[in-house]
Amino acid sequence: MEQNKRIGYGLRGWLLIIWIATAFLAYMVVGNYPLNILSDLYGGQQTLSTIYTTASVVGIIIQLFAGSRIGKMKSVKKFGCLMGILSIVALLCIMFIPGMIPGPTQMAWRAAYAIGTVLTVMYGTFALSILVGQWFPTKKGAVMGIATLAFPLGNGVIGAFAAAAFKDGTPHIPQAFMPFLIIMIVGLVIGIAMVPDYPEEVGAFRDNNPNMTPEMARAMMEEEIENKKTTVWKLNHTLTTRDFWFLTIPAGFLLMLSVGTMTQTNQILGQMGEGLNKFGGFAGVMVMIMVFGLIGSFVLGLLDQKLGTKKSMIIACVIMAIAGLLGTISSPERPGLLVAALICLALFMGASSNYTVSLAAQYWRREDFSTVFAAVNPIANIINSFGPMIVAIVMIALGYNRIFTMSLILGIISIILLILASPAHIKAKDDEYRKAAGKPLDDALVGRK
Repeated sequence: MEQNKRIGYGLRGWLLIIWIATAFLAYMVVGNYPLNILSDLYGGQQTLSTIYTTASVVGIIIQLFAGSRIGKMKSVKKFGCLMGILSIVALLCIMFIPGMIPGPTQMAWRAAYAIGTVLTVMYGTFALSILVGQWFPTKKGAVMGIATLAFPLGNGVIGAFAAAAFKDGTPHIPQAFMPFLIIMIVGLVIGIAMVPDYPEEVGAFRDNNPNMTPEMARAMMEEEIENKKTTVWKLNHTLTTRDFWFLTIPAGFLLMLSVGTMTQTNQILGQMGEGLNKFGGFAGVMVMIMVFGLIGSFVLGLLDQKLGTKKSMIIACVIMAIAGLLGTISSPERPGLLVAALICLALFMGASSNYTVSLAAQYWRREDFSTVFAAVNPIANIINSFGPMIVAIVMIALGYNRIFTMSLILGIISIILLILASPAHIKAKDDEYRKAAGKPLDDALVGRK
């Protein structure tokens, strides 16, 4: 059966999608929920934003170190499982350490929050994202489009989370987090029991496409593992290729605006007062954000697969610029414009976490994916890490409208950078490096959209 006619992801492929979706939810629950809901109890918005940013930068440094050794790492899955176990421990600390009490216990809670943020970044957005590239090298856009549905879903239940956390006017933090803890544990158990590093290890196929014998597939897997050890795309080659930056910077801006703004939805929507009532109040707007986030994540993932990552990213950046324009001219007298702006942000909220995987898999070889992704992801996320802090500062100093003005400007810059990105130039650099290393040249990168 021809590869492009193969439908579905296979049982184990679906289990991988479920696993990474639970890891993305862990990232939301551990990193973003406290920032959005608990900041007033645990030291203030600016304090928690600073902790989040600092922890994210630390996570990025760890990613760069891990990325430099990714070719020698025997099992990305085992690394991901370790990060998952430690993320669960961190969430337990967040749940049960009484961080509302000033002094040593509050400092311990903040430490758990910081460490948990680092761990969940390493868990879902790094380790398991590499697994997706190893399992679905040509279907990564659609696969991540499904997995990243976890982001709008996670954001959409913030209202219910807040209600559970503060019912009767008294905080009930452990009970509010408990459903998410259970989901994280179930996802990790699925991954440990059912998902190996490569599909060929259990008789399955890349992209769920058995267009060769199991013996041929296993031989290709073993060859790829060996080639990863001698990849020509070392960190210096990756960072000195202009197209890497043209693609990675917009990916970072998309993450920064979606994550940063969504951590401030309470404060932003609070500016509208009773104007939100016609949209169902805060809860109604959050439901709309969730619904459009689900639609956007899935559709942009399909466009990634059908049109190519670059074109899908351009569409997302156009939406980001439109969100910026609508939010800039919104006001309490025109709350509908703000709601429309947040809906636009929601459309690319999930997809923004998809693109770091997609662009590395789309424009580089399978054997080079892990090392390139190990550079793309931390750099995009170092831009993202400043999102909550920058958005909070802009909100306090200049008002919520200027957040969206920033979205408009960064959207335009991103569109220009993406237009300048050239897959053909990446292919030329690949040929240059492979020739210097004595590796064979072929047309593996030709026709990348």
